[in-house]
Amino acid sequence: MKILLVEDDKTIASGLEYSLQQDHFSTVLCHDVASATQVIAEDLAQFALCLFDLSLPDGSGYELCKLVKERRDIPVIFLTVIDDEVNVVMGLDMGADDYITKPFRVRELQSRIKSVLRRYHKPSQTRSIIEIDQVRINMLEGKVYKHGAEIPLTALEYRLLLIFANHIGQVLTRNQLLEQIWDVAGDFVNDNTLTVYIKRLREKLEDQPQRPALIKTVRGLGYKVGD
Repeated sequence: MKILLVEDDKTIASGLEYSLQQDHFSTVLCHDVASATQVIAEDLAQFALCLFDLSLPDGSGYELCKLVKERRDIPVIFLTVIDDEVNVVMGLDMGADDYITKPFRVRELQSRIKSVLRRYHKPSQTRSIIEIDQVRINMLEGKVYKHGAEIPLTALEYRLLLIFANHIGQVLTRNQLLEQIWDVAGDFVNDNTLTVYIKRLREKLEDQPQRPALIKTVRGLGYKVGD
């Protein structure tokens, strides 16, 4: 699999490139937005994943993420020294699949890459059964079970659970959830309503709703189901 790596620090870039190649990935390396933009315009089809430094000398990884997501649905991971929740949330809202803050261990990055690629390469056919810990979703019946007992959900609760089920292991920001949730009348669901529905889902599905293990809060970022 080929990775587009955009990193302006040449020492870091060289080390990353070597490590990725040792892990049997091939890489194309760019050091700025201009050269990466050209590669994206001409050869995006050859890549399985993009790894973008957030801060670049002539722009940012945000611009590159936007370009990629407009053209293809492939994973994007941000590299950043900015341990800033606002910047991370912005990246996730733009469609980034994960982020990692420098300095980081190469093995951690490799694990993140493989996790994101697994999500993108699940069988394309629609799954009829989704299992998340003790919760089982039967999509053909439109029913949810916990420990074998049916758990009644409203239409919007079920829709919200399906969003999480289709993004296992991925941090979803509140904005991402709000963009995909509409009530039965087709009206936009507001932020306060989302909070209520997250709380209701936890009360119905968690063993200890006050200490959720299924729908986990990622502080300052959003929510995550599964690893």
